[in-house]
Amino acid sequence: MGRKQRGRAARNARRKLPPNFESEEVKRAPHVLVFKRGVTVGNNVKELIKDMRRVMEPFTAPNLKVSRKNALKDFIAISGHFHVTHLMTFSKTQLSTYMRLIRVPRGPTLNFRIRRFTHSRDIVSALKHPQTFPKQFEYAPLLVMNGFQDDSIHIKLIATMFQNMFPSINVTNVDLSTIKRCVLLSLDPVNGFIEFRHYNIKIVPSGISRAAKKLLQGKVPDLSRFNDISDFMYREGNASESEDESTGNNDENEVILSQQLRSRGNLKANQSAIRLTEIGPRMTLELVKIEEGLCDGEVLYHTHISKTPEEITELRKRNTDKKRLKEQRKREQEENVKRKQDKKKTTQKSSSKQNDENMIESSSDNNDNDSDE
Repeated sequence: MGRKQRGRAARNARRKLPPNFESEEVKRAPHVLVFKRGVTVGNNVKELIKDMRRVMEPFTAPNLKVSRKNALKDFIAISGHFHVTHLMTFSKTQLSTYMRLIRVPRGPTLNFRIRRFTHSRDIVSALKHPQTFPKQFEYAPLLVMNGFQDDSIHIKLIATMFQNMFPSINVTNVDLSTIKRCVLLSLDPVNGFIEFRHYNIKIVPSGISRAAKKLLQGKVPDLSRFNDISDFMYREGNASESEDESTGNNDENEVILSQQLRSRGNLKANQSAIRLTEIGPRMTLELVKIEEGLCDGEVLYHTHISKTPEEITELRKRNTDKKRLKEQRKREQEENVKRKQDKKKTTQKSSSKQNDENMIESSSDNNDNDSDE
């Protein structure tokens, strides 16, 4: 049996992976790049970008470096190679902070105004029993949407955009142990705001006493006050009020497991309770407008501006003329570049020919001088 590689040898072996080492499932999964746009966005927006990268893990670039010279077309150019399907950008102006969702490579583009947001560290620090650990980010979160039943075009586009940003789940063969997190999007029908929440999912056994639950979960109880284990079992393990999980008695969050989970006590066909713990970030989004292309197409919907059919026709004509003029300038520029290259080649040929003639004349002069001597 071969010796297991450790340290530098293991790192070098990982670096020598074949070019197509990713599975087909990973390639088909949506990949999202999260970065900032603009010169300055502030430390709060930078931290929000880091939090959103944690939300979109593992199908994102958590350590993506963006410089001021990088344009949007640079990210679109590399999207095909890295299987990137969406871009999430954050920008800040004097009025507010904005989030933009872009579907690569042809759009549409959704522009949101972030009315309020809270960082993950603030939410976790306010919890009495936070549930954060690195392994919960090894799998993509589950998307839960509420209030998107409206038949409006912009509501359907928002729902479709968010659904395509997260991997789809096959209910028949999904592994329940891989569902560690969930993203909740709730639409307020009154003001049209979208509430963004991010939760950790924990499944605990229910329908049993707290003492038995402690033993199943591997928690060592304090038996110094009891004469026998039966005293501990009948007195519910002497659990304190902080350990009381009264929400588990609610029938709405209790399910019958179809699989046996890796956590202790959660057996197949047994009753378990679902616990949700918010891990952040938290955002309140307001849709501003929807563009057809990549940030430069026709405006399909605008929340605050409405145009008449005549204005829409005039705007489409103006955009068509603008695109035609842009294409014409591009062709003229290409022709100018080609003409300069041809002129340069002609000049080089003439100069090389002149040099050859000068060399022949100099050699003939040398021969004449030799003959005179």
